[in-house]
Amino acid sequence: MTGKEGARLHRQFDRIGRAVPASTGFLAWIRKPSSRIVRIPLGILLILGGVFSFLPLLGVWMLPLGLFLLALDLPFLQGPLNRLSFWVQRKWTNWQRSRKNKQR
Repeated sequence: MTGKEGARLHRQFDRIGRAVPASTGFLAWIRKPSSRIVRIPLGILLILGGVFSFLPLLGVWMLPLGLFLLALDLPFLQGPLNRLSFWVQRKWTNWQRSRKNKQR
């Protein structure tokens, strides 16, 4: 994976690793090119789990994670996922700030 979109995707994975420190080792392993044989089926399974999030033990969180894993190998997904990720982060930050302001 090369280019600007690939670098942005890797920064997103780094951000996830900082937010969930227990996942750092797994994320480093799954991002290696040699893990492609595990990464693609895992991404597909996570997407399917996200689609069936109405069932117990499955959740909507699985869908974006699966898409991010597939984006490591499918460059056409990298741009849209990066833009969506930055948009969600911006909205989340604005929502948290507005909540803090209302509490004051």
